[in-house]
This record gives sequence, structure tokens and C-alpha cells, in this order.
Amino acid sequence: MKKRMYRSTAVKSVNLESVLETIGDAPVVIGVDIAKVDMFATIEVNAKPVITVRWEHPNETAVFVEMLLVFLARGPVEVVMEPSGTYGDALRAMLERVGIPVFRVNPKRCHDAAEVYDGVPSLHDAKSATILCKLHRDGASELWPMRSEHERRLGAILRILEVHTKELHRNCNRLEGLLARHWPELTHHLDLRTATLLELLMAYGGPQAVASDEAGARELMRQVGGRYLAAKKIDAVIRASKSLGVPQLDEERELVMRVAEEARRAQKLAKKVKGRVERMSESEGATKELAPVVGKTTAAVMVAALGDPRTYESATAYLKSVGLNLKEKSSGKKKGALHITKRGPGIVRLYLYLAALRLLQRDRVIRAWYHKKVRRQGGRAKSKAVVAIMRKLVLALWSVAHGEVFDSSKMFDARRLKLSAVT
Repeated sequence: MKKRMYRSTAVKSVNLESVLETIGDAPVVIGVDIAKVDMFATIEVNAKPVITVRWEHPNETAVFVEMLLVFLARGPVEVVMEPSGTYGDALRAMLERVGIPVFRVNPKRCHDAAEVYDGVPSLHDAKSATILCKLHRDGASELWPMRSEHERRLGAILRILEVHTKELHRNCNRLEGLLARHWPELTHHLDLRTATLLELLMAYGGPQAVASDEAGARELMRQVGGRYLAAKKIDAVIRASKSLGVPQLDEERELVMRVAEEARRAQKLAKKVKGRVERMSESEGATKELAPVVGKTTAAVMVAALGDPRTYESATAYLKSVGLNLKEKSSGKKKGALHITKRGPGIVRLYLYLAALRLLQRDRVIRAWYHKKVRRQGGRAKSKAVVAIMRKLVLALWSVAHGEVFDSSKMFDARRLKLSAVT
């Protein structure tokens, strides 16, 4: 490795005439190492690095883009970068506006190529930018367009939903600890996240207050729970108000009431936002196609996190983006088991798992295949069977997004399932 081969030049100090003389009208590949402030870019022509520049984002980013426009006036320019959160989005948007295509490379590829590239395992900004150019030449990159407005709206609404659901979860955890001290019997009769439990605690705060106003507490639970709340459950809660828990002080009762109030507020907001997600799923794009199969929220999560399935060249590419493709680690006579890579967004796999469980309940073909696979494994590996359904479901969803009608019998060999024997 040559000494100082990764030396960089400040973008405002670049001798543009000298660089242009070297480049001529040849196609230019630019690898950009994204950061919050200090960014680096290697400019490469004919598989040879010409110069590595550095600049401060966002103060000097416009200067860097202006330099690329000079290159673009002479010949093709392609930019390649890693997906580093949202730090590179502003630069990507600027490049898209001026007509420069942006490609992306998986960060794991860049990390693994560090020692292969120059025999040194170190990885730093300038070297990362240079490696990105090489990986792009080797075909390890893919075009990285900006998300559509529909996908951006879905993503923003889902983030809002996440804010409220996390707040609900946080306050329910607080309530669980408080009730364990003051009213441990309550959660044996009402689930911690039910509106009835939260409204009861908002109004009374603890068992002593409920015991002193049994009629009012009954009426409150009856109004909130409605026909879904059995009378015997209401009776059980009233009996449980004679609790063995630690008697509350006024301030401790107030604490429970305030936490329950915040949990209930987050619950209502989450329900409202989820309705918006479902309405957006019915409006346009791939969400409209996927929703009848996996549900409106799951469809929205998939499109927001992965983009439109129709932009993927194959069903297996879509499967890989979810992180459900298989990996193997074998050596010699040792054959390792197959596992999913889990390289895609975890939230997508979570919602797909729930969608697969729903399909198990209502689709007789999927249910028959699942039971047969579980029996073949001796009653074990039930979760693996669900994951297998998820894998097949993703492949089917890609076809659905391309206009095919969902048919679970195409996911499995229905002739071998003996469906007549399935109840």
C-alpha cells in the first residue's frame, strides 16, 4: 500500500482544472462516505482514484455538488454511498434534483471488503469512500431512488404510531409495578391494556376508592366495557377491591391516576393514528394490493420500510430485503443448519409473523401445511414452521403486487395435504 494513498483534499482547495484534465470526458464514479458533519468522497475514473475530497456538511455540501455538475457537463456521473440513517438524505435529494443517479451499497459489504482491498483491516472515511467505488464497479450496488410521497407519508404516520404505542407500553409498565404493590389482584381479572382497567384507575386510582363506591365503579366498567365485558368479570373486580396490597397514600393514589391517564391518552391517539394508516393503505400503490392478504397495517409497514414490491426485479430479491433469505455455515464434513439472515427491518418481520398467525387461523391450506410440517418435526419447531410460512408469504406478496390474485394453494403443493381431512 502506498504511503498516504488515502490523503484527502478540502473541497474548497481542489484544483478543478487539474482534476478535469485527468478526467476528460470519461464516466466518473464517486464513492461518498456519509457522516453527520465530516464527509469524504473519492472521485474515480477508469477504475483509478483521481482525488479524495472532504467537506463539512451541510455548510459546504453545495460546493461539492457544484463540482459534480462540472463533471456532469462533460460526461456521465454516478454516485455510490451507504445507507447511513438519514444523514445522507439531503445530499441524495440534491443529487436527484440535478439528475445525478445515486447507488447504494450494503454497509456489511464495505466492512467485509476492508482487508481484501489493501491487505489492511482498518476502515476509515477516505478508505470507505474508495472501497465504495470498487464495490460499485463489481456490481455490488443498486440504484437508490428517493422514496415516493406515498411511501414517505406512510413512513411518517407509522413513526407517529410508534411514538404513541411506545408511550402506552412505557406507562403500562409503570402501572404494572404500581399495581403489584397496591392492587395485585386487578390484573388477574382485567388485562393491563384494556380501556376498562385504564378508565377505572383514572377515576379511582386504587382498590380502596373502588370499595367505597361499588355502584359507581360497576357503572363505569359497564359503560366502558360494553357488551364485551362479562358481568361476572365486573363482580370479580369489585370483590378484588378488598385487596391485600399496600394501602395507598393520597399521593400514591394520585400517581396511579396520572399514569393511567397518560396511558389511556396514548392508547386513544394510537387507535386514531392506526385508523389513518388503514385509510392510507386503501388509497394507492402496493398497500392497496397487499392489504387484503396481510392486513392494512402490515401492508403499510412493508411499503414504508421496504418500498413498493414492484421495484424489486424478482420475488427472491424482495425476500432478501425482508431478511428472510437463508444462510448456511458449513465446513468440510460439518454441515451447519440453515437460518434466516435477519438483515432486513425487524419491524417488517414482526408484522409478517403476526400476519402469518392470522392466516393460520383462517386459511385451511396454510393450516394443513403447518400441521403436517410440525408433525414431521415430532411436534417441535412450531416457530420455524411459522417462519417458513412467512417466507412463502413474502414470495406470494411480490406476485400479488404485480397483479396476481392471492391463492394459498400456489404457496404449497395442495395435492399432498389431503385437505378433505382438514377441519
